[in-house]
Amino acid sequence: MATGSYFPPSGGPSGLSPRTSSPVSSSPLSPPLQQQRSNALSNRLTSVLSVSYADSDIRDALETLSLRGVHNTAEVRRQLRLDVQKEVVDCNAEVVRDFGNVADQLKRIGEVISNLKETCNEMRRHIVLARQDTAPVLEEASALMSQKQEAETKQRLLDAFTKHFIVSEDELLILTSVEEPINDEFFDVLARVKQVHRDCEALLGAENERLGLELMEKSSRSLNSAYQKLYRWIQKEFKSLNLEDPRIGSTIRRALRVLAERPSLFHSCLDFFAEARDYVLSDAFHYALTDAVSGRDNAVKPIEFSAHDPLRYIGDMLAWVHSTTVSEREALEALFVAEGDELARGIQAGLSSEPWARIDEDEEITFDGQKALSDLVSRDLVGVARSLRQRVELVIQGHDDPVTCYKVINLLSFYQTTFSKLMGPNSNLAELLQALEKFTLGHFETIMRDEIGNISTDQAALTAPEDLSAPQFLQDSLEVLTSLMKTHEASLGIEDPNSTPENKENKFTPVLYAALDPFFNIAKSCAEELPNSTARAIYLTNIHITTRSSISPYPFAAATHLPPLSSAISTLRVDLLEIQHRYLLDASGLQVLLTALQPFSDRPASGTKEQDITAIATVPEFQPEALIATSQQLDDFLPSALMDATDNLKRIQSASFVKSVTEEAVEAFCRDFEFVEGMIIGADEGRNVGEATGAVKEDNEDEESDEGEEQERSLRRLFPRTTGEIRVLLS
Repeated sequence: MATGSYFPPSGGPSGLSPRTSSPVSSSPLSPPLQQQRSNALSNRLTSVLSVSYADSDIRDALETLSLRGVHNTAEVRRQLRLDVQKEVVDCNAEVVRDFGNVADQLKRIGEVISNLKETCNEMRRHIVLARQDTAPVLEEASALMSQKQEAETKQRLLDAFTKHFIVSEDELLILTSVEEPINDEFFDVLARVKQVHRDCEALLGAENERLGLELMEKSSRSLNSAYQKLYRWIQKEFKSLNLEDPRIGSTIRRALRVLAERPSLFHSCLDFFAEARDYVLSDAFHYALTDAVSGRDNAVKPIEFSAHDPLRYIGDMLAWVHSTTVSEREALEALFVAEGDELARGIQAGLSSEPWARIDEDEEITFDGQKALSDLVSRDLVGVARSLRQRVELVIQGHDDPVTCYKVINLLSFYQTTFSKLMGPNSNLAELLQALEKFTLGHFETIMRDEIGNISTDQAALTAPEDLSAPQFLQDSLEVLTSLMKTHEASLGIEDPNSTPENKENKFTPVLYAALDPFFNIAKSCAEELPNSTARAIYLTNIHITTRSSISPYPFAAATHLPPLSSAISTLRVDLLEIQHRYLLDASGLQVLLTALQPFSDRPASGTKEQDITAIATVPEFQPEALIATSQQLDDFLPSALMDATDNLKRIQSASFVKSVTEEAVEAFCRDFEFVEGMIIGADEGRNVGEATGAVKEDNEDEESDEGEEQERSLRRLFPRTTGEIRVLLS
């Protein structure tokens, strides 16, 4: 037992056996024995006291004592060691008995193992013999299992291949039979056959190419039959298709997407559709022209009823064409372009499947749905466009009013811009309207040329009016031009806002060249018949001012023609200023004095200038009688000089122009008078200086001067007017 380890194998604390430890005898001990006992007791006490009660063995011993439930008495302490040793002996004896039983069991187990070994050896011999007998059978069974697995794999592959690549007869009937309808089942079968056809390419790379070729050939025949069936069905549907119905069937839209994968059949369908729509729209246009009330609102009149008014007639036709084009485009957009890029993808796939349809093999073709839609709408309206062109040309040729022709030009230009935005600048309708616009402009220019021809043969029209105003034909042409400019100005508000002002001005320039320049040039040529330069200058000024006042309010016309007109008027103004200046000089008599003073003003300034100026008194024009006559003529001229000068240019049809020219002429006249006055004063001062010098030398000579001679010696007294007086009188 574990408790036996807590006590030493020797005796008790005194080192004696239990028998000797108990007090048997009370005989006194010898001194050596007492000393030995005392030492043993002290050693024992020392040993006990030195033991650590934290030791695990001590704790276990104490716990064992606690479990045994002993009491600390002298008897218990004496029997404790014996009890413990007895328990140890009993335990050891029990262990020995148990080990004996174990040994017996091991012997029996050894016998059993021996028997098993013999049995196993016997079984091993039987197994070897059985293996030798069953080995061929197992090998054959394994081969059969492998063959079975291979056969099952092939069967699964065959089933999968058949399910994927083989189309049933029922499906082929749905795909190719004309009696079968075009529905979702048809499209599903068609998609499956297309997938089979694409997957056959994988078979071509396998060992058995023949199978892939046969399947591809079969699927190709099925696809061709299906597309032919779809092609004929679409043509049939196109015959009864109502584009005005907002609910166009989804089946035909899907059929078009699918047929786009065969571009040749697709374009053939479009050609057929365009021909059918061309016939329908041409017929509708004819009814709108001649029989609009049939089956419609009685308030709607046929367009032909307004044929007498070319502008309204052409406008109604263009409005109908525009409304029809918008409706046609919306309907075809719902039919062809409503589902995004599916049609484009179909066309692209078709171009890949039909490479011979390409014009340039190296060029990558991209399908533009909006452009294709515009082209189809243009093809639908070919007949309408042809009828429109014939009628517009007939109407234009039958009218000779230039204003009406130009209004038609603006109308055509507006719709040309509208159709360019709607259908593209290269569409048939946009090009047609551009051609009609050029045709109408050519007819407008022809009308202007005919008018010029009529004027050129009319001698009375080529004669300048007596009042030197602008000729009547120029005034009439300017009235027509004003109407044209107003029409063009009104059209600027509805033109393309992205066009630049330069483009707008340049667009009207041909009209100016045709409606203004020829008449203006003829009017200028009439000035050659006038008798004098003054009349010619007044006449030319009138036609330039009249023309300028007509075009100046319109920037698009003034931009090209106003600068040359202003330049010509400036030149004429210089001529009129010279004429007016010359008139003032001649009427006042001052020209005679200026002519006489010309030699003195031309001489350079020098130290002899004063002596030269004194010679003015010897000039005939400055002799007393002549100078007095000139002064008198000046006095007679001055009271009404300004009115007479203004009346000299009264035939100019611009009072402000006459006033400004006259004021500048008066200013020039005043400067000339100031010059004459200065020369006279200078001459008098020079002569007074000479007389003062001579008076010193001739101090003793006789005095021969009287009052008349004194006046003769003073030019200033003979010509008393001053520049200030002249400016006041002419202000």
